[in-house]
Amino acid sequence: MQQFEDSIYNLIVETSTNLPGDVRRAVAKGRALEDRATRSGLALATIAQNIGMAEQQASPICQDTGMPTFIIHTPVGINQIEMKKDIFSAVQRATKNGKLRPNSVDSLTGENSGDNLGAGTPVIHFEQWEEEGIDVRLILKGGGCENKNIQYSLPAELEGLGKAGRDLDGIRKCILHAVYQAQGQGCSAGFIGVGIGGDRTTGYELAKKQLFRKVDDVNPLEDLQKLEDYILENANKLGIGTMGFGGEVTLLGCKVGVMNRLPASFFVSVAYNCWAFRRQGVLVDPTTGGITEWLYESGTGISVEDGTEAAIPVAALSESSEAGSGLENAGSGTATGGSREVRLTTPISEEDVRSLRVGDVVILSGEMHTGRDALHKYLMDHEAPVDLDGAVIYHCGPVMLKDEEGWHVKAAGPTTSIREEPYQGDILKKFGIRAVIGKGGMGAKTLKALQEHGGVYLNAIGGAAQYYAECIKKVNAVDFMEFGIPEAMWHLQVDGFAAIVTMDAHGNSLHADVEKDSAAKLAQFREPVFQ
Repeated sequence: MQQFEDSIYNLIVETSTNLPGDVRRAVAKGRALEDRATRSGLALATIAQNIGMAEQQASPICQDTGMPTFIIHTPVGINQIEMKKDIFSAVQRATKNGKLRPNSVDSLTGENSGDNLGAGTPVIHFEQWEEEGIDVRLILKGGGCENKNIQYSLPAELEGLGKAGRDLDGIRKCILHAVYQAQGQGCSAGFIGVGIGGDRTTGYELAKKQLFRKVDDVNPLEDLQKLEDYILENANKLGIGTMGFGGEVTLLGCKVGVMNRLPASFFVSVAYNCWAFRRQGVLVDPTTGGITEWLYESGTGISVEDGTEAAIPVAALSESSEAGSGLENAGSGTATGGSREVRLTTPISEEDVRSLRVGDVVILSGEMHTGRDALHKYLMDHEAPVDLDGAVIYHCGPVMLKDEEGWHVKAAGPTTSIREEPYQGDILKKFGIRAVIGKGGMGAKTLKALQEHGGVYLNAIGGAAQYYAECIKKVNAVDFMEFGIPEAMWHLQVDGFAAIVTMDAHGNSLHADVEKDSAAKLAQFREPVFQ
C-alpha cells in the first residue's frame, strides 16, 4: 500500500483544519437559537469566523490538536505492523508541517517528544472485519474537553439531582450532571458521547466511539433515541451557554451507546467534546493504500457565518457607557446595555485594571507572554526571565513553525485556566502581573488575589485559534524551549487582541454566577422522567 502514508497525512490535515458538514450545521443551528447581543451569541460569531479562517488557511481550527486517535477496520491478511509505521510517519510529517501541535509528553519527566510519537501516542485501535476495504477514522480531541470526561458508578448521589439508580432515569441524571460539571471549561457548546455498561475501560471506549456517529443520525434503540432527544433539549435549559457565559445553547449533540456489564458494576461513562468537533474518516483501497471515499461530509462550502460582525472586537458595544454597569447582566450573558469596549496597551497599570468590570470587552495591544502548567510551576520557585510588572499572561500553548525569518504563530487560542489555580494568585502578586487571559475561568483563590492585588481575568474564546493568531503580529522571543513548544514562554507582540472580563478586581466572577444559576436549574430535573 504505497499510498497509505499520504492517505493518512491527508486525513490528519482535513481533520485538523476543516470542520465536517454535520458539525457545521449543528453550530449554525446553535447560532440561530442564541441572541446575537449576548456574550454567548458574540462568542458563537467568533467561532463561526474561526471555522472559516481555518479552512481557508489550511491551519488548525484549535491550537490543541489533542491526542490523535485512530479506529481502523481491516480485512483479514492486511499487515497492521506496516500500517502502524506509515501512521507514525504521517503523524510526524503533520507535526513538522504545523497541522498537529507536538502533544506527546513523557508522564514521568515531562519531556515533549516533539513529533507526537511516544509510548501510547498516537492511539491506534485495529479491528478486523469481513469487508474488502480499509476503514480509517480519526478524532482529534483536545485536552480541555478530555479533562471534562466523567464516569459514574450507579447507584450514586448526584449534586442537585439526588439519587441516580441503576435504570434509564439514573442514566438520564448522570448525563445531565456531566453537562453541568463541565460548565464552560470544555469549550461549550459541545457534543457528548455516552457509554452505558462495560467495565471502566470499555465504558470510556464506548463513549468515545459514540462521537464517531454523525450528528443527525437516529439511534436504532428506541429508548436511547428518546434519551438522546431528551438530553439535547433539556441540557440547553441549564443556562450555561457558550464558553460558560450563560445563554441558550450549551449542548449541540448527544449520542448514547450500550453494552453488557457485570452484575456488580453499572458504569455510565461520558466523553465530552468541544465545539471544535474534529473527526473524519476514509475508506482506503487495500491494494494501493489510496483514499476511495471520505466518510463524513466535507465542510467546504457550508458556511456557519451569517454576515454579522464577529464577536470580538465588537463595534456594536457602546464605548461611551460607564465602567461598572456591565455587572448588572453578569449572570444572563448580556453583552449590551452597560458593557463597554476598553483599549489597553501593555504594561497595564493597577488603576486601569481596577476600572474594569465583569462584562467589559478589553482590546489589548503590546507584548504578552504565554504561560501554562510547566511555567507556572517553575515561577513559584524561580525568577522570571523578563519583567512581568504590569504584564499580561496568556494561558496558551500555540502551534509554532520556524523558518529562516524566525518563529511564526500558526494557531493560538486559549487553554483551560483552572489547571493553574494552585499557582495563579501567588504568581500574580510575586511578579506584579495585572491580567490573565484564558478560558473557563478560575477559582476562589485567584479571585481573591485579583481583588487584593488589582488584577483581572479575561476570557478568550476557546478553540478560536486562527482568530487570535491573526492578532499576533510578531514573536519577540521565547524562553524555556526545554519545556516543549506548547509549554514554552513565548513573548508575543499583539494588536487588537480581545477578550471579555469575566473576573474583576472587585470580587465579581461571571463563572461563579453562571455555575450558581445552572445549579439551581439542574435541580428542576430531580423527578423521574423515564419509568
